[in-house]
Amino acid sequence: MTQRSLPPTSVPRLTRARAARLFADESGAATAEYAIATMAAVAFAGLLVIIMRSDEVRGILTDLVRRALTVQ
Repeated sequence: MTQRSLPPTSVPRLTRARAARLFADESGAATAEYAIATMAAVAFAGLLVIIMRSDEVRGILTDLVRRALTVQ
């Protein structure tokens, strides 16, 4: 069985015009921005959960709701 040799692959030179074409393509950029924004929102929600579980914050919120519902 003979083995075929593959031709060497060459990478095209990065010219100014080719770089402009490559970097001008923004397909997928919006998806990446949504992913980053979603991860930031999840991190913020996790931080809020940690804060809301503290007894001090729970007491403040309970007192706030009681004062809001109390009729004078």
